[in-house]
Amino acid sequence: MQRKGSTLLGAITITLMALNVIAWSLPLLTVATAKLIVPHHGWRRSMSRVLTLLAEGWIGTNNAIFRLTGAMQIDGRGVDRLGPEAWYLVVSNHRSWVDILVLQSMFNRRIPFLKFFLKQQLIWVPLLGLAWWALDMPFMRRYSAQLLERYPELRGKDLAATREACERFRRIPTSIMNFVEGTRYSDEKRVALASPYAHLLPPRAGGIAYVLSAMGGMLNSLLDVTIAYRDRNPSLWDLCCGRLGRVIVDVRERAIEDWMSAGDYLADAAYRQRFQAWIMAIWREKDGLLARLAA
Repeated sequence: MQRKGSTLLGAITITLMALNVIAWSLPLLTVATAKLIVPHHGWRRSMSRVLTLLAEGWIGTNNAIFRLTGAMQIDGRGVDRLGPEAWYLVVSNHRSWVDILVLQSMFNRRIPFLKFFLKQQLIWVPLLGLAWWALDMPFMRRYSAQLLERYPELRGKDLAATREACERFRRIPTSIMNFVEGTRYSDEKRVALASPYAHLLPPRAGGIAYVLSAMGGMLNSLLDVTIAYRDRNPSLWDLCCGRLGRVIVDVRERAIEDWMSAGDYLADAAYRQRFQAWIMAIWREKDGLLARLAA
C-alpha cells in the first residue's frame, strides 16, 4: 500500500529538480558546442572530461535535493569494491522511469558515468542529440533481419560502425547501461509475454550480446543490478512526493568470460543458445532475490 505522501513536498522537489536542469543545461550545452566546432582529438577528449564533470555535478545536486527533501532513501548493497577506474557493463531490471534516477544516485562518482546505447536516429533530436553526442553516448546502427535478407552486403556493418564509435572508450573508463527486459515491467506485459518469472519480463539476450561484441575486450566485469521498490511501479511524482520509501539496490559483480564477446548472436545458433542460457540463469537468480525482498 502506498503512503499518502505530500503534494507540497512533490511540488517543492520537482521545482528544485527543474531549476537544477536549467542551471546545468547552459554550461553543458556551451561546452558541447565547443567540442563540436573544434574537430581535434585532444580538444574533444578534454571537453569530454569537462562534460562528464558537469553531468556528475548535475546528478550530485539532484542527490542533494533528494537528501534535503527526504524523497529518496537508497539501501545500496555490493558497491564497496567498485571504482571509477574500471570498465563495466551494467544490467538491471526495469520497473519505472525512476530507475534511471536511482541508478544515477547510486553510482554517481562510484563508477564511470553511465552511458546508454542509443539509436542512430536520436542524434538528430534538437539539443538533446548534441548533449548525448557530447557525453559520448554510443549511437548504434541496427539493420533489421528483413533488410539484411534483401541486402546481405550490409551484414556486419552495423556492428563495425558501433565498434568504431566505442573505440574512444579504450582511453576513458566507461560504464555501459542496459535494461535487459527492453521495456518497463507490468503484470500485463508479464502475462502477455508468458514470462517464466514472477517478478520479471523475459530478458532480451541479443542486446547484451551486441554490446559485448561491440566493446570487445574492453569491459572488466558485469554489474548485475536488482532494484526493488516497496510499490512495484512508482512514478516520478511518487518519488517527488516522498512515497517511494526505502529502495533496495543489490549489485553483484560478475565475470565477463572470453566466449561472451567472441560469437555472432544472429548467425551462430550454438553461441546464441549458450548466451541465452547464461542470461536466463542470472534472471532466475534475480527473480528469486526479488521474491525474497518482496516477502
